[in-house]
Amino acid sequence: MKLDLLAISAHPDDVELGCAGTILAALAKGRKVGILDLTRGELGTRGTPEIRIEEAEAAARILGVSLRDNVGIADGFFQNDPANQLALVPYIRKYRPEIVLANAIEDRHPDHGKGAKLIYDACFLAGLRRIETVDKDGTPQEAWRPKFIYHFIQDRYIKPDFVVNITPYWEKKEEAIRAFRSQFYDPNSAEPNSYISSPEFLDFVEARSKEHGHAIGVKYGEGFTTQRILGINDLWTLI
Repeated sequence: MKLDLLAISAHPDDVELGCAGTILAALAKGRKVGILDLTRGELGTRGTPEIRIEEAEAAARILGVSLRDNVGIADGFFQNDPANQLALVPYIRKYRPEIVLANAIEDRHPDHGKGAKLIYDACFLAGLRRIETVDKDGTPQEAWRPKFIYHFIQDRYIKPDFVVNITPYWEKKEEAIRAFRSQFYDPNSAEPNSYISSPEFLDFVEARSKEHGHAIGVKYGEGFTTQRILGINDLWTLI
């Protein structure tokens, strides 16, 4: 399936927390959007990999994306190395996105920064025709390189290069986040507490979105960084 936008992240729930509003905004304009998780989040303190996959599928249904896929590389231990780059390249060529949204370039969780670099490098390598890959049925894939890669902002504050207005989509974003019930605050849960399981964590997520929104004069926003200079054709397209 040819996609307009593919959000790639290290763990299930990274996308929902970091860029679900932007995904919803793209879908509202008729764009084809997919989500690709690098790992199953199998090292998470709470829940199980099987539960996490079920929650990821539920979140994808809430958002209304065209697809959600999983590369299946190792949570916590993966590196930005040739083996993982070559594991990711076929997915980029399969879905042929114009734009890729990726993890924060640096963050509290090491997988986020590693994931950002892996995604960026794999997107470049996917455009080299001498790297040969095949679909699951053995059909050779054509080279493909996304036009743009934008990194969403996660736990640590990073000054955004631009902010997307997600005010109309905040409630749906929050619903998609809460689909990961095993990961976030549940007063009835007997599982160990984690960094993201306190009630204050989701308050922080909303506060960060309000901070980004405030910066551009709206209620809620999602911030992104880019490794290239952005160009525009018309000053009046800016908020």
